[in-house]
Amino acid sequence: MIVWLNGELMDERAARIDPRDRGFLLGDALFETLLARNGNIAFLEEHLVRLWAGANILGIPLPVSTGHLAVACEMVLEANGLIDAPRVALRVTLTRGPGPRGLVPPENPAPTLLISAAESASPPASQSAIIATPRRNALSPTSRLKAAPYLDNLLAREEARARGADEALMLDTSGYVACASVANVFLWEGERLVTPAEECGILPGITRAAVLELAGRLGIDAAEEMIMPQRLPRADGVFLTNSLIGIVPLSRIETHEFEPHRMTARLKAAYELLLEADEDEEGRS
Repeated sequence: MIVWLNGELMDERAARIDPRDRGFLLGDALFETLLARNGNIAFLEEHLVRLWAGANILGIPLPVSTGHLAVACEMVLEANGLIDAPRVALRVTLTRGPGPRGLVPPENPAPTLLISAAESASPPASQSAIIATPRRNALSPTSRLKAAPYLDNLLAREEARARGADEALMLDTSGYVACASVANVFLWEGERLVTPAEECGILPGITRAAVLELAGRLGIDAAEEMIMPQRLPRADGVFLTNSLIGIVPLSRIETHEFEPHRMTARLKAAYELLLEADEDEEGRS
């Protein structure tokens, strides 16, 4: 694989990260995962703006412009022969770079910026989920950032795997539904769409925002609320969203099974049209 590291394309076997890098030692880092289809990177601007905003919050200087990053992403696709691939996962990782021992950041950070790419499988038709033991800390400012420390999410996903499920739904420390290990959560209550509020310590996902916007266009009543887990089995349908899977319904949470909700299919179709329209626009530019 060819990666882009600090401004240079190179074979991944030749890539070297400083052993003092705080991303490696402390998880002092941000990342973005993007979907590319046939060379078009979905919601590229939104992802890079979120990376830039998170870097500002953490005080990590972005060493290149977002425009330069966009070009670098395309360079990685081309260098790996993935321009025509139907589905590619791009990952942009930004760390604070090397620093002295301890927690105090260096006064003049030299950030590490890495872009990699790999072909991505088609999303599943549906998934099953459990309610996981690890909780989201809604009081932590990093809960709303695409930040590198992902151990709680990793433990939640491992718990799901051990219990024979695909995904893990995570509650916040107050007991409200927050998110899945790598996705946002939506519930159908009748034909009303509900998703956990940002106050529950969720990452405000790019696809989540697109779904809420699409719901408004389609005349669907949508709301962000504090959702207790007792509402989950009473829901008429549940689905997950993230940049790679798009919209995927849950067929089961714990032992409760869900029938497909007709409005999920309608939203999925609208989301697909949104991606195709973006691809057509890119093709004409």
